This record gives sequence, structure tokens and C-alpha cells, in this order.
Amino acid sequence: MKGCRFLSALLLLILCLSILSACHGSRALDPFELPAEFDAEKNYEITFWAKNDTNINQTRIYQKAIEEFQTRYPNITVSLKLYTNYGNIYNDVITNIATQTTPNVCITYPDHIATYLTGTNTVVPLDGLFEDPRYGLGGSELRFDGPTKEEMIPKFLSECTIGGTHYAIPYMRSTEACYINRTLVEKLGYTLPETLTWDFIFEVSAAATEKDADGNYVVNGQKTLIPFLYKSTDNMMIQMLKQKGATYSTDEGQILLFHDETKEILQSLEPLAGSGAFSTFSISSYPANFLNAGQCIFAIDSTAGATWMGTDAPLCDINEDKLVPFDIEVMSVPQYDPENPWMISQGPSICVFNKRDNGEVLASWLFAQYLLTNEVQIPYAQTEGYVPVTSKAQNSEIYQDYLSREGEDNALYYDVKLKATKLLLNYTDRTFVTPVFNGSASLRNAAGQLIESVTKSMRRKEQIDEAYYPALYEKMISLYRLDQGATMTVGQETLGPLPTTSVVLLSSLGGIWLLMAGYVAIGMLKKRKK
Repeated sequence: MKGCRFLSALLLLILCLSILSACHGSRALDPFELPAEFDAEKNYEITFWAKNDTNINQTRIYQKAIEEFQTRYPNITVSLKLYTNYGNIYNDVITNIATQTTPNVCITYPDHIATYLTGTNTVVPLDGLFEDPRYGLGGSELRFDGPTKEEMIPKFLSECTIGGTHYAIPYMRSTEACYINRTLVEKLGYTLPETLTWDFIFEVSAAATEKDADGNYVVNGQKTLIPFLYKSTDNMMIQMLKQKGATYSTDEGQILLFHDETKEILQSLEPLAGSGAFSTFSISSYPANFLNAGQCIFAIDSTAGATWMGTDAPLCDINEDKLVPFDIEVMSVPQYDPENPWMISQGPSICVFNKRDNGEVLASWLFAQYLLTNEVQIPYAQTEGYVPVTSKAQNSEIYQDYLSREGEDNALYYDVKLKATKLLLNYTDRTFVTPVFNGSASLRNAAGQLIESVTKSMRRKEQIDEAYYPALYEKMISLYRLDQGATMTVGQETLGPLPTTSVVLLSSLGGIWLLMAGYVAIGMLKKRKK
């Protein structure tokens, strides 16, 4: 009888905890409602989280933007918190959602916002704010000259939608570029084509692995050479799939990465990885460092990384005695079909977090808009190979003058940076983004890890047979938990997640059985003591 009473109490406790857990959402934030007026007499303190690594000029631009904004709105105080990478921002936001201590304004990515949205009313939907005649884009009550909605680059603005709703505004845009040591390409007897292809890069990279009797690479005379080095392997896989017209995921969140065309891409990399002709950032380090030392021929990195590329680069990151001068070329990423090029669109966006005080949210929205003004957009874009996200900035006399002065110096007008910038401006209509949903960030990580894993296996001389790829797919699905909460196709088989009620029920039953086992074990121990 005592055991039955104990179990009954235990079940009741579990039921109560389930009810309390279900009711937790009732304490969530209410949907944001725009105040009738901005209260200029009330003081607001808002936090702004942004990313910056070693470019001090970007930090200065943020600081100046805050100072100028606070001059216009003296009752709003903005506190800046800088991070070295977007992953850390993401992790801190996720941690703070539960305690409703998220920042007010955050530089982030739509893939991350999709996860933030799992919290009720955590991120403010912006469509209504865009259109508001007073405080919206280009609104009459703004104390600065911000862009109208029509002056936002439509393609960039559309990249900030999740489920048909804008939850962010674009801040800067970049793409990837291939930075090429043309000197070594021509030394190998090749001429760069008008449009790079994967076949060309693979062929030249393979040819570059020839060594002399002393173990030096013939083409550069050094012990070290990585002909083809890719910074972001998730972008690499995603672009290759897009160029092939192969599937990756759907807008509804169905995962379609694990199929034969993905396998074919990975198999095409096997010979290069095995010979050392191909490597990645996570395996070898920054492409720019190898490129500037004459130890790389094709370095693929963001256009935002252009200021590190080339022996005259203003942010060159290796010792001067390691530099090997060469002629550098900036081209789009390699293509399968040069007549139908595709390159990924990337770059940070801005989201506004919901708070209990609607006035505080409006203050945050005003600051977010200020980051779209020419006073911020143009200087920030000039720091690296970024492109402003408004036609107001792109078409301005100041920005057009900047573009026209390519190569005047190795600082503001550094030619590699300007060439990378123009690359995106010329190819904007041929850029794309992947669908955004809760779990899309994990899928992106898995896509890159497929290339990393195959590259490591080939370098370690591991056997890659028919059983390798199914096992690799299974490992990635498990590692990134892609089978939790999404429909997924692996080969020809479609797998679906368990319904939420089933997951809750099974978890509860598992917990009950564990507690029952513990109760039985305690009873047995008591009997032994007697």
C-alpha cells in the first residue's frame, strides 16, 4: 500500500510539473504594440550587441553612430557590447531568452533569429513598423535622414523574412570571392578563364602538387603549399548544390541535404584532399595567411575579408619577412555552369527584441534605423568589402566617388577591397540565400562538416567505400540533431519527427520508469539492511 501511495504521489507530482511547464508561456511577453507617441521625456537605456574582431575602424564607426544618435535622442542611452564572432552572440541570446534579458538591438543572422523565435514574442515583427508614417522607414517623426522602404535594396530586404514576416533589417551584405595568386597560375602554364569553374581549379590545384627531389613544391619552391583553400565549407557545399540545381532544404523546413548529388560532390573532393591540394580553414587556418606567403593559389573567403588578401593588404596578418609578392586576381567563386552563375549572399542583419515597455522597443527601433543612414552605411562598407544595403547609400555621390578611386592607396582605396565590393554589386541578381527555419543553422553546420569530414578522412588515409557515406550521413544527422523537429529525406526515404505530444509522453514515461526503478532499488536496500 505504501508503494502504491508513493507511486500515486509521484504521478501527481509529474502531472503538476507538466501543467506548470505548459503554463510557462503565459508569463511570456505580450506582442509589441506601437505607442501613439514616442515619449521624449522618459529616459531609456538600450543595449546593442555587435560583432567585431580586429578591425578597430568598425568599432569606431559603432561608437560614433551611438554618439550621433544620442545627440538626436538625448533621452536614449545606448550601451555597446562587442563580440569576436556571431556564434557567441547567438549563444548569449539563447541563454538570455529564458530570463528575458536579451539585448535590445542585435547584429545577427536570420538562421539564428529562427531559433530566437521559439520564445513567444521574443523578436519584434517589423512589417508594421516599416509602414508606419511617423516612425517607420523614412518616417516623418525621425530625427535623422533614414532610408524609405523603397530605398532598401529589395533583394537584401527579402533575405530578412521568416515565414513571410520580416524579423530583421539588413545591415551589410557580402558574398564570397576567390582570391588568386595569378603569378603561380601562369607559372604552371595556365591562363585564368573569364569565369572560374570547379574543373579549372581542380586541374590547376592537382598540377601544383608536383615536388622536386628535395621535397619542395616545384611551383613555389617551398615545403608548404595548399593550392586550394576554402574558408567556409558550409558555403562551399551550399553553393555547389545550388549551382547543380540539387536540393538542400525547403521553405517549410524539410531537410534534403543527404542524397547522391551531395555524395558526388564529396567524392570529387577526395583526390584533392588526399593529395593535400585542398584544405579548409578549420584544418589549416586562414586562407589569407597562406596566400600572402606564396603557399596558396586559390583562396576562397568572404568579400568582407578582402582587406587581409594580398601582400599589400592593410590588415595583412603575417610577418613582413614571410610575404612573397605576387599578382593577385579577384574573381567570383567557381561555377559548374559559367552561363548560369550562383553565389551566396551573406552578411549581418539587425533584429529588435521585444520588451515589456513598448516605449523601450520603439527607442530600440529608432536606433536600429539609424544604422541604415548614409552616415553609418558608407563608412562601415568602406572598412572591408561590404556593400551598403540601401540604394540611398549606393547611389550617393560619396559612395560612387569611393568606388571610382580603386587602387589610389593601400588603405581606404585598397584595390583588392574595391574589386571584391564591385563583384557583389555586379552579381547581386545572381546571389541567393537558403531557407530559414528553426534548425536551419544546424543544417548549415552539417553541410560544412560533410566536407570537413571527408577531407580529414582522406588526409588520414582512411578507407572510403560504399559504406562510408551512409555512415557519415547518419553521424551528421545525430551530431546536429537534424532528426528532431524536422522532416528529412535521406536517399529515397523520408523521415518525420515525432509529434510534440508523443515526445512529451515518451519523455514522461521514461522519467516515470526511472523513478520507479529508483524506488524499487531503495526498497531492496532497506530489506538488506534489515
